[in-house]
Amino acid sequence: MTVVIVGTVDTKGEEIGFARDVLEAEGVEVHVVDTGVMGEPSFEPDTSADAVARAADTTLESLREDADRGRSMGAMSEGAAAVVERLHETGDLDGVLGLGGSGNTSIATTAMRALPVGVPKLMVSTMASGDVEPYVGAKDVTLMYSVADIEGLNRLSQRVIANAALAMVGMVTNEPDVEISDAPTIGMTMFGVTTPCVQTAREYLEEQGYETIVFHATGTGGTAMENLIRQGVIDGVLDVTTTEWADEFVGGVLNAGPDRLDAAAETGTPQVVSTGALDMVNFGPRESVPDEFEGREFHIHNPQVTLMRTTPEENAEIGEIIAEKLSAATGPTALFLPLEGVSMIDVEGEDFHDPEADAALFDALRTGLGENVERIELETDVNDDEFALAMAKKLDEYMRETGRA
Repeated sequence: MTVVIVGTVDTKGEEIGFARDVLEAEGVEVHVVDTGVMGEPSFEPDTSADAVARAADTTLESLREDADRGRSMGAMSEGAAAVVERLHETGDLDGVLGLGGSGNTSIATTAMRALPVGVPKLMVSTMASGDVEPYVGAKDVTLMYSVADIEGLNRLSQRVIANAALAMVGMVTNEPDVEISDAPTIGMTMFGVTTPCVQTAREYLEEQGYETIVFHATGTGGTAMENLIRQGVIDGVLDVTTTEWADEFVGGVLNAGPDRLDAAAETGTPQVVSTGALDMVNFGPRESVPDEFEGREFHIHNPQVTLMRTTPEENAEIGEIIAEKLSAATGPTALFLPLEGVSMIDVEGEDFHDPEADAALFDALRTGLGENVERIELETDVNDDEFALAMAKKLDEYMRETGRA
């Protein structure tokens, strides 16, 4: 087994060397990738900093001459990602360990995110106690807070780095004792307010012999599903909860970016899509909601999550976007509309019940959908068993028609 350590051997050589020694003492081979730009490495790495720079179509000499930290970080991030991808492809990488402050955390986690889900990835970082989304993204990157800065060895840093190294030993030398299914895989999206729909659909699909993976539609969840569709891990999509487009369009905190809904369309993956939770935009605690939204209708989901009702105007434009995305699909695609409510709190008697806003969404979708998209409307809410089973059965039909079942 080989652990690749990604770090700046010019400034953190002592600490990287210590981690290497712990790993090798446990019988694990080590490959050090040097991402340092400032000076000469304190020991000879297995992949030099110049080789990393060349992997990003530049040279270490050029980066030093420019003395532009931003350019250097970008180049070494790109180069490190290319290096670890190549090592993984050749079977010379079983896990990645990173050590560093903000600079190498950015570089090393960029490299980690270039690897498939399931490859062990552990970053010891001074940044691990703050906002880690930029480092983790939609991949299974593990972050360990270094507590003190990674600057020299002492009783604290030695213990933290040794723990990280031993954790990597455990991850790369122990094969999980789990049965890997070869059943076709269905990706599903869920929010708390669409949970009953997803649970009913999931149970039905699993009874038909599918494996299901449910993604929490919190921005990174949708992004992760899109990535796995492109990687071929997901064979069919039951996209119940497209709420991330409300955050993307209005300005909430759980957006998945402008490429959400593109992967299945471009790869021809069978997809059945609905409008789950498009009645809401997500923010943090109530006091965190931007002033520009004062006067809007809010629902306190919990002390950390504030929901804001989408307006008819916003829903109309969101509907246009989703219709355009689905109309570009190259594979079998259906859109299901729950005419009595798109979430638990959009049904009659609940806080976000707004027939006018829902009608604006549905009308925009009806108008914008191409002939390639099958549209199915039911006089139920999204969480009704009838609705959930109809979606699941339609996807099962598509999977069988395309030979993916």
